[in-house]
Amino acid sequence: MTGPPGPRRRDLVAAAAAAAALWPPLALAADTPGPIPEDRPVRIAMLLYPGLTALDLVGPQALLAGLAPGSLHLVAETAGPVASDTGLALMATDTFETCPQDLDVLFVPGGDGTPAQMRNDRLLAFLTGRAARAAWVTSVCTGSLILGAAGLLRGYRATSHWCVRDAVLPLLGAEPVAERVVVDRNRVTGAGISAGLDLGLVLAARLRGDTYARTAQLVAEYAPEPPFHAGTPAGAGPAVVRAADAILAPLVAGARAAARR
Repeated sequence: MTGPPGPRRRDLVAAAAAAAALWPPLALAADTPGPIPEDRPVRIAMLLYPGLTALDLVGPQALLAGLAPGSLHLVAETAGPVASDTGLALMATDTFETCPQDLDVLFVPGGDGTPAQMRNDRLLAFLTGRAARAAWVTSVCTGSLILGAAGLLRGYRATSHWCVRDAVLPLLGAEPVAERVVVDRNRVTGAGISAGLDLGLVLAARLRGDTYARTAQLVAEYAPEPPFHAGTPAGAGPAVVRAADAILAPLVAGARAAARR
């Protein structure tokens, strides 16, 4: 798995952080939190589970790792390798028991394993407990459905992958929003997979300011120019949407069933 930025990248990002003004103390998690003081690392826990989509996690992890030297925790039920939905293994460094209680960011990725985790009472209890003390509660793609299954999006505006956003989020008490990243108080949700990069930048700006986030974006050379305009159902056209629907149908059906349990 891609680790934190190397010394050169970290120095660039740290230089931007040093240029920003000192921030006020962290706000209460019940409201929109303020930036994190520069004199301590950001405390981040990112959930791993069998069948997650690796890019959901790796995108924001790469952009946020420089903020969290020594305090970015990859958490699973059991420490060790966790297979993603394409077979790529990610390494869990912490278990539910060893993950710190107090967090600045709690993050949940999506993936084909989402429906099973929506039914995983032990995982949902972990999320509920850590979210109660976390400044930011966040997700990418169908990770928002896992947050919703834990009762953490009830009454919040949220987004998810387009295939489940409008069909499943309302079943979990959330108000679906067709946006790339949605911020509602201290909940931040990203749309499908590649939106994790956008979410990472939004969070970086909230945690340490726009200058930091802009610098991280430049270091990552995140300036997308996709060869096709097929990233949304509206742009992809009917034939491509039908093909995608067929691939995503088991995930949609499983998520619906899990949301109704």
